[in-house]
Amino acid sequence: MLKEAKNVRQIEGEPRRRWFDDEYFDLIVWLDNDDSVWGFQLCYDRERLPRALTWTRKYGYKHAGIDTGEHVWGTSQCSPVLVEDGLFDAAAIGKKLGAAAGELPPELSGFVIKKISEFKL
Repeated sequence: MLKEAKNVRQIEGEPRRRWFDDEYFDLIVWLDNDDSVWGFQLCYDRERLPRALTWTRKYGYKHAGIDTGEHVWGTSQCSPVLVEDGLFDAAAIGKKLGAAAGELPPELSGFVIKKISEFKL
């Protein structure tokens, strides 16, 4: 069940962030000054095959895999980077997010689930 992280680092000059997570999801939501959603990044399937769906007002959608850097033997772990991955099962992920909504305010969960359902390749 998603729970909100406390004391999330805010970056000067960027929209305010709220962060929710559980064992399957990380959801970062960026908010404008009026608390409307400027964008979000939903990272999912973190342990098996991590991927991320990002949506912002300015750039729209991007779906990517997350290369954790853990697969390169003999090297230290690298910083995770987003890599191309167009496959996204919007219905399944939207349903799973709805079930895990936990501490997500209803207006945020509704917004994110609606945007997930509108995703098209």
